[in-house]
Amino acid sequence: MFTRLAHVCIGATDLAASERFYVDQLGMEKAFDFIRAGQRIGFYVKAGETTFIEVFAESAAPNDERPAIKHFCLEVADIEQTITALTARGITVEPKKMGADNNWQAWLTDPSGLRIELMQYSENSAQFTGKPVILD
Repeated sequence: MFTRLAHVCIGATDLAASERFYVDQLGMEKAFDFIRAGQRIGFYVKAGETTFIEVFAESAAPNDERPAIKHFCLEVADIEQTITALTARGITVEPKKMGADNNWQAWLTDPSGLRIELMQYSENSAQFTGKPVILD
């Protein structure tokens, strides 16, 4: 059902410093940016074939109410089949939707309140095209 860890989403109080760290210092390849109202608010870096770190700008340092890790994402081969199987096991899964990055996604929450994204890549996925994702 699950293919691999697709990405981990983290918050960054200094987006430029975070990009320098992941790209220049760790040597990861930047995949694409997130743009909202003409401003860059985040980016993706490659952490393996189709595994990424998703970084979004945060205005304040992490704390208990605003943790640094926002969610993690599991890649699935067939999102419909996964939703059906998880629902049959009593797990509440939100309806699938097409994300801004051109991937199917659905969301659930673990018992501790951590959000988990399920994602099925599409052929137009920003993760493959590298095109910026414009958020409205």
